[in-house]
Amino acid sequence: MSNREPVGVVLVSHSAQVAEAVAELARALAGGGTSVPVAAAGGTEDGGLGTSADLIAAAAASVDRGAGVAVLADLGSAVLTVKALLAEGDELPDTARLVDAPFVEGAVAAVVTSAAGADLDAVEAAAGEAYTYRKV
Repeated sequence: MSNREPVGVVLVSHSAQVAEAVAELARALAGGGTSVPVAAAGGTEDGGLGTSADLIAAAAASVDRGAGVAVLADLGSAVLTVKALLAEGDELPDTARLVDAPFVEGAVAAVVTSAAGADLDAVEAAAGEAYTYRKV
């Protein structure tokens, strides 16, 4: 493992339970005790379905160790909310990046790759490659 700080990962879902479950799965498949900071930003502040710019911004800040933050989103408005935050420019860390990847497989690939000491570009590439994972 590299001596560099790990890339942080934020998982944005319309559901807090989905975001938390995917974060738990990714951590477990990356070795359980991984030092990769992973944060779930699911649902709204009141526990409903939806997305929250405030929850996403707080999650990104909590995982930022200076090596970059990979943000994966599940569906439509989650993606749009992250894009809006990135466009505003002051809500997310400067190194935050929306990653085009399948939510579950991409999250696992991102966390495993970050745990191996890879930089943000490699984490993004690994997550995106998850689109090619064949199941049949």
